[in-house]
Amino acid sequence: MPRRIVIIGKNDAGQRLDKFLTKTYPNLPQSVLYKCIRTKDVKRNGKRCQRDDRLQEGDELSLYWQEEFFQTAPKEYDFLKAPKALSIVYEDENMMLLDKKPGLIVHPDQNYHFDSLIARVQRYLYDKGEYDPQGENAFAPALVNRIDRNTGGIVLAAKNAEALRILNQKVKDRELVKLYLCVVCGRLSQKEGLLTGYLEKNEAQNRVYILKKPKEGAKAIRTKYRVLAEKRDFSLLEVELLTGRTHQIRAHFASIGHPLAGDGKYGKNAVNKGTGFPYQALYSYKLGFRFQTDGGLLQYLDGREFSVEDVWFLPEFYAMP
Repeated sequence: MPRRIVIIGKNDAGQRLDKFLTKTYPNLPQSVLYKCIRTKDVKRNGKRCQRDDRLQEGDELSLYWQEEFFQTAPKEYDFLKAPKALSIVYEDENMMLLDKKPGLIVHPDQNYHFDSLIARVQRYLYDKGEYDPQGENAFAPALVNRIDRNTGGIVLAAKNAEALRILNQKVKDRELVKLYLCVVCGRLSQKEGLLTGYLEKNEAQNRVYILKKPKEGAKAIRTKYRVLAEKRDFSLLEVELLTGRTHQIRAHFASIGHPLAGDGKYGKNAVNKGTGFPYQALYSYKLGFRFQTDGGLLQYLDGREFSVEDVWFLPEFYAMP
């Protein structure tokens, strides 16, 4: 008799067999897993299987290995320690659009303290009865895009595996339009334009550098902008990221002499003190769905656009003399 029988659910369908088992049973060493597949200690619907088999909903896996390699689901979940506060822009049965406030991390980092945007999302869905960790083998609600801790704006979350797969593909294929608002220092001579260059990341310094010419390891970047308003020696811009790189907006405008107001990493501290902005004046305020290919389960989102009204630095900007 098998030690465990697992029925593949909707959120696990489409995964490779070995990937699914690795995520579901993290206590199982890879070497043991591959040996079990070779020796038929893992069977799919009663038959021999291969490590790269794609699982189908309803598949029955028979697993024969030592009990110590089966992970027991925890009785307590870290996400239940996260605050309940969550600003929801839009929600349906498949996905959510969230307005992440500055100061909140999107995922736990090395200094994990139980509060992150994804933890709040999972707690919210758990409380609603839409997420049951014990009922899932490997899937958990997940974020599709990331925003820096001190940048605010729209973040997508997927409630099921199919929505996550589609949204990840749409992001990769650039079928989502993301617009940002930011306040930069100075007045730009060209009121709209396209900035280009190459971005080099320095992991040790946790910052990036903008280059004018190609360099090995540097990635091409394109940043489109238009000036919406000017106050004193500051400009309010709407920016569209045509490439989405780490710190792209902050570093790109700093490289042309117009750093973001309040930006302690790429900006000017002397200027920042005069603004009163505690962090960079940058907000991902609008998201549009512009599908070029079939959206499958999420086709109903094509052509829709969502925005947030509460952008923290706008009142202070417009109040400038």
